[in-house]
Amino acid sequence: MYCGEKVRLRAYKEEDIPLATKFVNDRELKKLLVTNIPFPMTYWEEESWIKSQKSNDNGQYNFAIEDIETGKYIGGCGIQNVNWLSRVALVGIMIGDKDYWGKGYGTDTMKTLITFIFNNMNINKIRLSTFSFNERAIKSYKKCGFTVEGVLKNEIFKDGKYYDEIIMSIFKD
Repeated sequence: MYCGEKVRLRAYKEEDIPLATKFVNDRELKKLLVTNIPFPMTYWEEESWIKSQKSNDNGQYNFAIEDIETGKYIGGCGIQNVNWLSRVALVGIMIGDKDYWGKGYGTDTMKTLITFIFNNMNINKIRLSTFSFNERAIKSYKKCGFTVEGVLKNEIFKDGKYYDEIIMSIFKD
């Protein structure tokens, strides 16, 4: 487990499955996810995904996000596409519980994840993607030290409209 000021990053538990299924199927939340999941996820699909999470089994590291004070599961984050030669990794976070939106939990999650990646994995560059309409995420990522590295114009089609994808990164030094 890795702890920030507000969150704990831990392994997924079987009891996370009902909330995880609810989060991944929430219409408002789904619009914010870079991973395009256009169809509803079933409980069994989410259960299968959570049960398949093993430390570095497939080159990905996924963590459940827990409120450090209450122990409540509030979302997830992960590290993907680790390039060990170039020391670059891709990250993503999702605060699924809307009661925790806009209260610094996403920022604390990202800071905790950054510390883990730079200090424990010896990665040099972390990058992520978000959408131009997700101003709350962009603001949070900038607070963590990320800068905009590029913009992919009209990259994603959501709710009948095209949006830009914003590529952001942070370096160890």
